[in-house]
Amino acid sequence: MDRLDSMRIFVAVAEAGGFAPAARRLALSPPAVTRAVAAVEERIGARLLHRTTRIVRLTEAGTRFLEDCRRILAEVEEAEAAAAGLHAEPRGPVAVTAPVLFGRLHVAPVLFDVAGRYPGLVVRSFFIDRIVHLAEEGYDVAVRIAELPDSGLSAIRVGSVRRVVCAAPAYLAAHGTPRSPAELAEHEAIPFFQGSTMRDWTFHRGPQTETITPRSRLIVNQADVAVAAAVAERGVTRVMSYQAAAAIRAGELVVLMEEFEPPPIPIHVVHQEGRRASARVRALVDFLAEGLRADPALRG
Repeated sequence: MDRLDSMRIFVAVAEAGGFAPAARRLALSPPAVTRAVAAVEERIGARLLHRTTRIVRLTEAGTRFLEDCRRILAEVEEAEAAAAGLHAEPRGPVAVTAPVLFGRLHVAPVLFDVAGRYPGLVVRSFFIDRIVHLAEEGYDVAVRIAELPDSGLSAIRVGSVRRVVCAAPAYLAAHGTPRSPAELAEHEAIPFFQGSTMRDWTFHRGPQTETITPRSRLIVNQADVAVAAAVAERGVTRVMSYQAAAAIRAGELVVLMEEFEPPPIPIHVVHQEGRRASARVRALVDFLAEGLRADPALRG
């Protein structure tokens, strides 16, 4: 087995978190994967992985070696692609993650276009409402709705969303239209939250903030359920603007108290490899950036 193959196996083990899952990913036997990593460690004279019966973790040397392996393998792939003239036709697997509802509404249609444009790509999507660690979990690209910390990832801003309060016109006709957070506290609310504790609603007006505790008999942990409940005239809800966009366009919901909204939340497409990104990652990033920037629901 040559050095590049050994590097690919080591990267797969590091990303999959174990020899058996890496073997499945590579269509190799677990003993072959174990021998390949052991050979790399023997050749360089350093332990790259901490092995236990339940988990495999990178050593400090392994972390540095993983970064170098990824860089070298990406450069080899780019050199092969350039020699074969494949830059216009990226090939191979590429994986993307995004929040569940955002992924379904806005990312999936772009992925359909990517698959149609590049038949050589194998696109894997993972929509989940938590932060996915790209390197550790084996993903190439993520769409994140947040102010980003300085993480070393390459990020492209593609839009923004707002946190909006909305209700059905019929509900407002029956119960009145709240004009301020204080008035909103007197209405039946439909809080949407994820986690074990219901959160207060905080509003902004210039430098001032105001917080209320929603009064509710219906509490949900999915935004589309909160939107459906508001459409059904069960009360007032607060969600991301993209989550309620279809109902707002249809006139089923109206946005309230826009002057009290917090600042818009940016949307970024992030990936690890910067300018050295492989052709397949660049193709996915470019498609996502173009598609999401063109989406009117993501213009804050």
